[in-house]
Amino acid sequence: MLPSVSEMTDSDVGERGGKRERLVSAAAELLHRQGVQATTLQQIAEAARVPPGNVYYYFKTRDDLVRAVVDTRAQEIAEVLDALVRRPNPRSRLKALARTWSDQRDLIAESGCAIGSLCMELNKQDRDLGRQSTQLFNPLIEWVGNQFHEMGRSDYSDLAVTYLSTVEGASLLANDLRDPEVLARQIRLLEKWIDALE
Repeated sequence: MLPSVSEMTDSDVGERGGKRERLVSAAAELLHRQGVQATTLQQIAEAARVPPGNVYYYFKTRDDLVRAVVDTRAQEIAEVLDALVRRPNPRSRLKALARTWSDQRDLIAESGCAIGSLCMELNKQDRDLGRQSTQLFNPLIEWVGNQFHEMGRSDYSDLAVTYLSTVEGASLLANDLRDPEVLARQIRLLEKWIDALE
């Protein structure tokens, strides 16, 4: 999901926007590929083509930069969900959202889901950052639940959790097995499940 950051190359990161924006984009890319713990401020500065000493002008601490990445991911999620509202019915919206993961199956097989991986790492490492990362899944759960509610389902909250558990679980397996087709197959099954719901 979220190709606006995840599909960027290191050279793209260095060429776009001001220094702060480049730092956030580079951090998002590197945190996704390497993980939070393995990514240094030096690496982020180099990828963003910003002198390492300038990082502290924009972000007082490393955690501040990670918070900015979480905020950026939250904004990207909001933009994806806003775009899906144009679809004609809740079934088509739910399927289109699931396909955002399937469309990035190669990247997910290589580096994991940008959202799920980040949330899992932050929840293990830092309580404050972990609490902030809930702003990534909570809007997704609410939006998916609203689609099921619009379909007339009284169990819309449970269905939303099942939907996202399927997507994130398949993302985890695709990454662990390095097999993008695991994710693609699960998304196809999820679409059939959506169609089968009364």
